Parts: sequence; C-alpha cells; structure tokens
Amino acid sequence: MAVEILHHGAKVGVTGSCHEIKLGQHGLLIDCGMFQGDESKDALDIDFPIEHIHALLLTHSHIDHVGRIPWLLAAGFKGKIYASEATAALLPLMLADGLKIQLGFNQQQCDQFTLLVKSRLKAIPYDCWAQIILPSGELVKIRFRPAGHILGSAYIEIMLSTGEIVVFSGDLGPCNTPLLVDPISPEIVDTLIIESTYGDQVHHGIERREAQLKEIIERSLIDGGVILIPAFSVGRTQELLFDIENIIAASNVKNEAVNWQEIPVILDSPLAGEITAQYRNFKMLWTKEAKERKQQGRHPLSFSQCITIELHSDHQALVNRLKISGEAAIVVAASGMCAGGRIVNYLEALLPDKRTDVIMIGYQARGTLGRDLYSGKCVITINKTVINVKAKIHTMSGYSAHADQADLLKFVGGIKQGPQTIHVVHGDKQAQLAFAELLQQIKPQAKIVTGFS
Repeated sequence: MAVEILHHGAKVGVTGSCHEIKLGQHGLLIDCGMFQGDESKDALDIDFPIEHIHALLLTHSHIDHVGRIPWLLAAGFKGKIYASEATAALLPLMLADGLKIQLGFNQQQCDQFTLLVKSRLKAIPYDCWAQIILPSGELVKIRFRPAGHILGSAYIEIMLSTGEIVVFSGDLGPCNTPLLVDPISPEIVDTLIIESTYGDQVHHGIERREAQLKEIIERSLIDGGVILIPAFSVGRTQELLFDIENIIAASNVKNEAVNWQEIPVILDSPLAGEITAQYRNFKMLWTKEAKERKQQGRHPLSFSQCITIELHSDHQALVNRLKISGEAAIVVAASGMCAGGRIVNYLEALLPDKRTDVIMIGYQARGTLGRDLYSGKCVITINKTVINVKAKIHTMSGYSAHADQADLLKFVGGIKQGPQTIHVVHGDKQAQLAFAELLQQIKPQAKIVTGFS
C-alpha cells in the first residue's frame, strides 16, 4: 500500500491543524481545525479534495483542531468521526460554541448540527485497537493513546495492512502536571508526524507554577483591583481551578498576606463550566494525586468560592461593577488568546486601571490581542476603541498545555524502534528548525522533514 502524508493546515504555524494519510486511492483525515490569529486569513472553506476521505480521526477538541468540521460536512464529507471517549463528549460542546461565534447560530440550529455530529461520532476507549475497513477492502487499525494535553487528548497510532505504523502526535502535553497523566511514548513507529509548538523553548518548571501563581496573585491583591486570567475553556481553565483550590485549601489566614478564604474566584464562561463538568465526569483519567484529593472529600474543580457566571446580562453587570468598585477578585474567562469571548469585555473595561493585573498563561498567536499584551504594547485597540494599557501584565509558562522542547525530545527518544521518517509540523519556523536539529541527534537514522524543508 502506497502511503503519502499530506498537510492541509499547520504544516507551518500553530493553528488550523489538518493532515491526511493517503492510502492508495483512499485517505484518512487527522483533525480539521480552524485557523487563528494572523493565520485566520486562510478561508474556513475546505480547499482540498475530500471525495476519497473515508474517515476523520480527532486528536482532541481544541477549536484549532476541530473548528472546520462544520465546513467539512457542508463540503460533502459522509464518513465516520473517530475520537477518544472524552473527546467525543467534549466535541459537540466545542463545535456548538464555535458556530454561535462564527455563524451566529441560535440554540436550535446548534442542536440540529450537534445531533448530526453525534450520529457520525464513534468513541474509542484509550489503548484499544479499532478497525477501519477501507472501500478497497484493506484493513487499517487505529489506537488512541493519552497525550496529556487536555481531557481526551490523544496521539493516534495507525497500523496499516502491511504492519507499518504511522503516528500522529496531535498536541502533546507536558510531563508532571497534577491533573492529567503524562503521555507514554509508543514502542514502534515507522512514520511520525509530531508537533513543535515549543520546539525551541524550555518552560519554567511545572512544579513551581502553583507557588508562582500564588505569589503573583498575593502581590496583586495587596494593591487591590481585579486579576484577569485569559484561559481556554478546555484545559487551562481546569488546571487553574485545580491549583487555586489547592492554594485555598492550604492557606492559613493568620500567616497569609491576603485572606484566600474570602477571595471570589469567578469563572465567567458557560462553555468552561460545561467542560469542567466533563472533567469531573471523566475523573478516571485524572492523576493519582488528583484522585486522592477527591477521595479526601475535596472538590478540586467545584469548590465553594468558585462562582460560575452563566447569563450574558450577569456578565455585563459584573464587568461594570468591577470597573467602578475596583474590588478584589480573580476572574478566569475565555478566550485564552483574547481573540474573542467574555475576556475582551473585561480587558476593555479594566486595562486602563493601574490596579488591574493580567496573567498570560499560554501561547499567544501572532495577530491576536493576547500577543499584543504579551509583547508589552502600551496602546491597543479593542472594539475600535484605543486603550492605554496601565494594567500590569504578567506571563507564566508553567500552564502551557503543550510539551516543551525537553518533553518533545523525551517522547521521541522513548520510541524503542524507529521512526524512519519524522514530519515536524505545528510550529513557527524557528521552533520547527531548532527541534528538527535536535531530533536528528537523537534519531540519526531518521529522515527529518519540516514544513520549511
């Protein structure tokens, strides 16, 4: 069987992930994501042939990996959609939210579309081989294995009828996070397609992130005002809540700079609330540490000080109240790159206030408001309004949901046999080239191909 790897998104750059493994006259699509930031100039339309695509395999539910699924279906894709069990649970929520934002769908329209998606979905438990029979009669086996990126995230092993194994990494998570288990390297790989988001960077130690978060928040609260944390609804929001609950549980009122027991923690995202509920439903995927907290009677993702804002009217009222009062609060809201969502309203209202602190905790794509703040711009524009940024901007890398250079190398180095070919994707030029150079050192027999080769 002739095998060809094609890239329809994230060959370069870090959004719009969409790859294809072509098997003779047929193909399997891996992810079909939306472009974001500067890359969003690319059309949402499906600009590649799909008549031969037999099935869609999903690595995880982030919108830059699933956001073009509505357009794929509209283009005529009739195949099954395969995903891990948790990704299958999250996908309808993520797509419905995207349709509301992108196309202005009402609830009834979203429900109709998600019913269609659910009818195509086939949920596969982690570590179980599933069979796909191509129209040619050839048998392909697929297996989803934990990637540690977000709930349900997986790297996908594809075993061809020849016995050859092709692995798509999707987005790999960092090691030693307290909520989700670490990814374990596959044993045998012939062809590897691997992300390189942080292929040129090493994060600050994850073991320090909770302490660093506490330090920043306490220092900020002494001056008063609001602490804004832009966070993706799935992944980083839950990691944040997990750490904040632990800080509160361990705090001693007499010996603390601030009274953690009285600080309101506001989760202003209906989607994040629904996603967090799914994290609780799939607690069997948590780490041992996280499970032990639950067994002790604690509620690491639903503690009493955490207030979820559902209605938009309540959201707007809270923004206005915080703008006027300057009272202390921790607000976690989407989107993580500040490219839309409720966080934008908070930023517009509170960035001119020097008492405001903003904590940036994840990758910020070029062309996004988050990137402007991360880069230290003092003057920005929101909703056509020019804003002088007087708020303090903090950055933390310990909350990145992506593996850094060391973790990526550990994943590849842990492969016992192979790969013969490695395709480096999902990264800016500097990240891809730096990572490729190191890959060649640990896998000297492998052919390394980058998006810039």
